Amino acid sequence: MTNRRAFLSYLAASPALTPASRAFAQLVGSGDASLLDDAADAVNVFDFEPIARANLTDAHFTYMAMGVDGGATLDANRKGFEHLQIRPRRLVDVSHIDMGIELFGTRHASPVIIAPCGTHKMFHPEGELAVARASATRNCLQILSTVTTTSVEDVNAARGAPVWYQLYPTEDWRITEALLRRAQDSGCPAVAITVDLPNSNREALDRFQRATNTECLACHEPGLEGSVARKPMFDGLDLSGISNTRAPQMNWEFVERVKNFTSMRVLLKGIVTHEDASLALQHGVDGLIVSNHGGRAIDSRRATIDSLPEVVEAIGGRIPVLVDGGFRRGTDVFKALAIGADAICIGRPYLWGLSAFGQEGVERVLDILNRELQIMMQQAGTPTLAAITRNSLVL
Repeated sequence: MTNRRAFLSYLAASPALTPASRAFAQLVGSGDASLLDDAADAVNVFDFEPIARANLTDAHFTYMAMGVDGGATLDANRKGFEHLQIRPRRLVDVSHIDMGIELFGTRHASPVIIAPCGTHKMFHPEGELAVARASATRNCLQILSTVTTTSVEDVNAARGAPVWYQLYPTEDWRITEALLRRAQDSGCPAVAITVDLPNSNREALDRFQRATNTECLACHEPGLEGSVARKPMFDGLDLSGISNTRAPQMNWEFVERVKNFTSMRVLLKGIVTHEDASLALQHGVDGLIVSNHGGRAIDSRRATIDSLPEVVEAIGGRIPVLVDGGFRRGTDVFKALAIGADAICIGRPYLWGLSAFGQEGVERVLDILNRELQIMMQQAGTPTLAAITRNSLVL
């Protein structure tokens, strides 16, 4: 908060700003969101971040907040929205706004989806169960991480409906098979294979030296046993053949093998080019998630909102296209829908809410984003999601 106030004070005094914009910067910076004691008092999703920072250990907050290398791709995900301008239409009846979507035969209240993020109990004692209950009360689709700290069976029970499952394949097909079978048997209708993380350089986390840091050792054991074996989805599995959850050996034959093994719909998470989107169609993939792992996988310095158009063009509406990366406002969601995304996934914002207030924080984050999207749809003269097209943007 000290750094935030210093930045806003600098911004307010900047000679580059007009008197009106300086006054606005001072107004924004006058509040202290860390003093909020009720999730209902938050006015935007950013209000939850300083509370999360205060509630979490340095290592846990860093794990959530960090990007790969120096964080340039993390920053790019936010800046990518800045060059997209919205073209509002007037004199359209927007007294009723329909934000509902349907994915693989299931109806959801809005296009805002809870992205897979690992180890929720790092952020709140109720972890994935709090998120599942929030997704249920808001009729929001939830995607569960392979490295969840709560079993898929318990999450589905808390939600009252099955989640989608995100798959880290690992190096051993036997483990991949076991994870797929368990997700399928629990009722998950879809699996999203993460394909963008054969390796990464997370230097911010490396500085904590988890193998020797006493703060980290209070929760983690060194090596694979400390990071993977203790996760419930790996209960009873022989992990002797793997070193981590990554799978650098993955190729299109692997995707076909997954499709032949499971009855779940198969999506690929991490596709960012038209070439790979076209190949996904050729190999019978059921959907895509345009993603750079929230800036945590590759220092491409390319925002996912900038990757989205070529993927949408290659797919041509034949399968659903979802997108994640940097979404913080309803206007961000609107822009992705205008480009052609069927839905967007949020990560850090709901983790901020979870860290701050548990289930109520996640619910409030969803409410804020959906309200902002509703307002933008009314302003743009688009009463339905189908009415949001590329004509809604200056491209």
